[in-house]
Amino acid sequence: MTTAVPESRIPEAVHRRRWAILGVLMLSLLIVVLDNSILNVAIKTISTPAPTGLGATQSELEWAINAYTLVFAGLLFTAGLLGDRLGRKRVLLGGLVVFGIGSALAASSGSPGELITFRAVMGLGAAFVMPATLAVLMNVFEREEQPKAIGIWAGGVGLAIAIGPITGGVLLDHFWWGSVFLINVPIVLIALALMLWLVPDSRDPNPGRIDPVGVVLSVVGLVLLVYGIIKGGQLADFTDPQVLATIGAGLAVLVAFVVFEKRSDHPSVDVTYFKSKVFSAAIAAIALVFFALMGVTFFSVFYTQSVRGYSPLQTGLLMLPLAAAQMIFAPRARLLVDRFGNRATTTAGMLLIAAMLAAFAGFEADTPIWVLEVVFFLMGTGMAHIMTPVSVVIMQALPREKAGSASALSNTFRQVGGALGIAVLGSVLSAAYRTGIEDKLGLLPVGLRHTAGESIEATLGVAAKLGPEGRALIGPANDAFLHAMHVTALCGAGVAVIGAVVVALFLPGKVSAPQQGKEEQELVAAE
Repeated sequence: MTTAVPESRIPEAVHRRRWAILGVLMLSLLIVVLDNSILNVAIKTISTPAPTGLGATQSELEWAINAYTLVFAGLLFTAGLLGDRLGRKRVLLGGLVVFGIGSALAASSGSPGELITFRAVMGLGAAFVMPATLAVLMNVFEREEQPKAIGIWAGGVGLAIAIGPITGGVLLDHFWWGSVFLINVPIVLIALALMLWLVPDSRDPNPGRIDPVGVVLSVVGLVLLVYGIIKGGQLADFTDPQVLATIGAGLAVLVAFVVFEKRSDHPSVDVTYFKSKVFSAAIAAIALVFFALMGVTFFSVFYTQSVRGYSPLQTGLLMLPLAAAQMIFAPRARLLVDRFGNRATTTAGMLLIAAMLAAFAGFEADTPIWVLEVVFFLMGTGMAHIMTPVSVVIMQALPREKAGSASALSNTFRQVGGALGIAVLGSVLSAAYRTGIEDKLGLLPVGLRHTAGESIEATLGVAAKLGPEGRALIGPANDAFLHAMHVTALCGAGVAVIGAVVVALFLPGKVSAPQQGKEEQELVAAE
């Protein structure tokens, strides 16, 4: 690499070990993604009564996922700024320590409330890990190698998605449910040791100021919004005054957050970045695809375990094609981008995701399982051809010094999209299921009817307690769940189609991509 390139400021010693550094960064990323993919397999076990699980309701399960996600998303940008200010390596190490402690505490939870709290602690640690990994990557690779490195980094997400469900299934077959969190601790210790040895520190010479007011407004607004959505699904009534008031308050706080950020001289989220249609479209693509995908992943576990009768380990193996496709295609997606451009590649990926989500609307209790495997593989293929192109667009839109901010924005919108996907699509699933099963619960005692109607797992739990009399509920429960899954899948497909329209209209095509990237840098440099 010649030192005549103006943008090259990477020391030779760092440049030589850049691929080893990437491996360490991917290990750190692995535990953050691994945790959620393991939890996807474990949610049915956690929903079963003690001592097998915690007896968590569907709304408590959604909060166990979203407590992590909301803290993660709410603090990502501040974590990115702290990394730019204090040093990315230092922030990475601190984030891993907090994540490891949160994992150990979550494993020892004695109630759904404790699990939700400790998941939030894990989200706090993860918020400092995720943006720092991508920021360090951008500071150890030259610009021409960045797309390849980001593709491998994105493939690491696929690896974690592959390992997570299988690891979770093996653990749940041999140990108690808390082992799916305790497994994070040894990985954290290995990552800490390797990071201290290999990873260089880097920081922004002109870092931004921390914005505590913006952080509080964003977290409060998102929590209120998500709480209102989940409550509406739980009640199967989005017109309930409490639901409307909570959602309205959340939206009002988020509007106040945007207004405050526009007027602040040190905002958490620099809204001037969004003046670029390309940057905005790439961010929107990430948010929309994770909105659709996270919601569908949530219900697919209940489909495979509750309706089809597969074990957690078998469910993990069934999800392997989703991850395998990401591992295969994410590092190679840049080849399609080089040939067809960002717009065509990403739009095709979005449409493929939409088609596969719509395919879930045709699934029944006896659908051949190989059909599910094909759908998962094609979903993973679509994801690979979305994440790599849009990640490159986002990361190269800002100067190298702002890598932490760009990574934080990307991950913030991905996590917010995923949280809203679980909340909205989970609530659609819950409301549709309650509507479908309600008239079949008339023979139950009044006190059990509301609980039994919360989810398929709740209905099957009540049926098991009733013995032979409860067997009559199993068929209606499966039918109600399948109908609810069909409705939810079509909603997710609709969201993915909206994402396809956004990227088709605003992402750069093949010819304009290099020039557009240059314009993005000039836009941010001129602020």
